[in-house]
Amino acid sequence: MSKKIAVFVWNYFTNDARVMRECTALQEAGYHVDLIAIHDVKQPELPLKESPAENFTIYRVKTGYPDFLKPLMNGIRFMKRSKPSLLLIGFIFLLLLLFFPLPTLIVSLMVALVFLKKVQTVVRRSLIFARMVRQGLAKRYDIYHANDLNTLPQATICAKVFRKKRLVYDSHEVQTSRTGYNNPMYGISEKFLLHFTDICIHENDTRAAYIEKRYHFYPKVVHNYPNKVYPEKKAGKDLHALLDIPEAEPILLYQGGVQTGRGLDKLVEATALFDRGVVVIIGDGRIKAELQARVASENLEQKIKFLPKVPLQDLLAYTKNAYLGFQILNNVCFNHYSASSNKLFEYVMSGVPVIGSDFPEIRKIVQGEQVGIVVDSHDPASIAAGVNTLLANLELHETLRQNCFQAREIYNWEREKAIFLEIYKELEDGT
Repeated sequence: MSKKIAVFVWNYFTNDARVMRECTALQEAGYHVDLIAIHDVKQPELPLKESPAENFTIYRVKTGYPDFLKPLMNGIRFMKRSKPSLLLIGFIFLLLLLFFPLPTLIVSLMVALVFLKKVQTVVRRSLIFARMVRQGLAKRYDIYHANDLNTLPQATICAKVFRKKRLVYDSHEVQTSRTGYNNPMYGISEKFLLHFTDICIHENDTRAAYIEKRYHFYPKVVHNYPNKVYPEKKAGKDLHALLDIPEAEPILLYQGGVQTGRGLDKLVEATALFDRGVVVIIGDGRIKAELQARVASENLEQKIKFLPKVPLQDLLAYTKNAYLGFQILNNVCFNHYSASSNKLFEYVMSGVPVIGSDFPEIRKIVQGEQVGIVVDSHDPASIAAGVNTLLANLELHETLRQNCFQAREIYNWEREKAIFLEIYKELEDGT
C-alpha cells in the first residue's frame, strides 16, 4: 500500500514550480500526494479540488468568512459604504444598550475590532490556518510536508499533536533574513518548531551553512533546478512581434516577480547606458505600477516593455528568444544574497546567457560554468558594462550560449530529484 503524504503550501498553487516538481516526483515514485493550498476568491474558476495526475490531488481551502460571521461582515461593509450619521448610530446603540445591554456591548466590541484592517487580516489568516489543519486531518497521512515557515505550524499540529507521524520542513527561503519578514518572532517560531521536524530541507549550500550556524545542524540540500527540456527544438513566442520591437533590437529579458530588491530600479537606470536592445520584463508584483510610471516619466517606453505573468508551462517559450537574461538581485537581506532562484536556471535551460549578481550561488553557476557575466547589481554602470560586453562580442555570446546547453545537463531536476527521493527513503527507514 502506497504511503500517503499531505503537502502544505501558503499560495494558490498556480505557478509554484518547485512544489509541483516535488509533488510530481513523489507521485511518480509511488506515493499518494494530497497538496493543501489556498483558494483565491478573485479567481472563481480556480477549482477547490483537482487531480493533475493519478494519486495527486490538490485541495484549496476557502478564504472567506464562515456563514455565521457573514451577516456581521456584511453589516460592516454596508456601514463603510453608506457612512450613516453618528447621530443615527448613537441613537440605535442607546436603544439596543437599553434593552440588550450585554449582547450589545459584545457585538459592539467585535465590530470595533473588525473595523481595524490588521484585525481583519489576522482573522482571515486564522481561518485559513484552521481550515488547513482540518484538511490535513481529513485523512490518515503517513508524512506531512510543510513548504516554508508559514505552513510549518499547521503541519506540526497535524503530524505531532494529532497523528504522531513524520514531518518534513522544506524551506524555500531564509525565513529569518528576508524582505518583509523583519519581526523576531519568525526566528523564534522557526527555532521552536524545528524541534518537531524529522527532516529539514534547504535550497542550496550557502543557505544550509547559514542554518548550521544559527541552529547547529546541517539540513538536507535540494536545489531549485528546473525540469530538463530543450526549448530550442520547439516554437517560441515572438517577443519582437508581440511587443512591436524592431527585429534588429536584441531582447534583454527579466522574468520573475516585480518586487523590491530584485534590482529592477537599477535596471531602469542602466537601460539608458545600453548600446542597443530592448528590456522586456515578464511578471507581476507590488512595485510593477510604480516601475511602469517611472519608465513613462523618463520616456523609456520604447526601451523597456512589460508583459504580465506567464503560465509556468509556457514560460520557456518566451525565454528562449531572449539575447540575455537578468538575475540582478540586490543584497537587501541574506535571503537575496544566498539565492539561486528559478530564473537563473531557466535562462541556462533556454541557452540564454546571464547577467548575474556577484553573490555566492549565482557566481558559482555564472562564472563556474561560464554561462554569463557577473556584475555589481547595485551599480547601473556595472550592469550596463556587462550588457554591452555581450552586445559587442557575438563570439563570446555564442560561447556562453553553448555553455548553457552543456550546463543544463547538470543543473536539472531529473538529476536533483534522485536526491529528493533519497531523503524520503531515509525518512521511511527512520535514519
